[in-house]
Amino acid sequence: MKEFAVLGLGRFGTAVAKALFEQGHFVLGVDTDESKVAAISQWCSKTVRADVTEEEALRALAIWEYDAVVVAMGNLQSSLMTTILLKELGTRYVIAKAASDIHGKVLRKVGADRVVFPERDMGIRVARNLTAFRVMDHLEVSPEFGLVELTVGREMAGKTLRQLNLRARYGINVLMVKKSDEVKYLPLADEVVAEGDVLVVGGRNEALAKFERVLDEAARTGHLP
Repeated sequence: MKEFAVLGLGRFGTAVAKALFEQGHFVLGVDTDESKVAAISQWCSKTVRADVTEEEALRALAIWEYDAVVVAMGNLQSSLMTTILLKELGTRYVIAKAASDIHGKVLRKVGADRVVFPERDMGIRVARNLTAFRVMDHLEVSPEFGLVELTVGREMAGKTLRQLNLRARYGINVLMVKKSDEVKYLPLADEVVAEGDVLVVGGRNEALAKFERVLDEAARTGHLP
């Protein structure tokens, strides 16, 4: 179990706090709005009403003791001030929400370890899911690397991973095969995939984007180029 603090309990902060709590982690939820604090109390290990743009409030929370802190406020000034204070107090890992590219650039400049763009990223994921017939989800792990979850179609079914040879052909690695009755992590090369299986593959984002286009074509033609 890890310990996380979520600062700002709007829609994004609330969703993050709930997800972490459901995964069994200790979650501290903080907001200046008493009604938001009360609304999420059952989904957090601890909730506090506080103004995290003030250093004294962060010190009272011993914020530096947490494994990671999520700055979920949408207001540019508040998120910047909070991020600066968190890094000055020795917080190990700060994830900050940005509303725009310039917001994100400034957050990185003041020390945010990771910047996320919830609305933009969700829009991209929805668009990919609408246009990529085989792709169920796409997650960017970093600006260079990502993960894609995809379903196996008839063009891949009945073949081993060795026969598919995705690493050599497309520059991606199969990290997981999810079948109806089991999940296989780092599967062996002789693993046979069946139609409807789910593969989790990883690689450079440009290679994954190219492979998604290959899958779209394969869905229409019935064979993998």
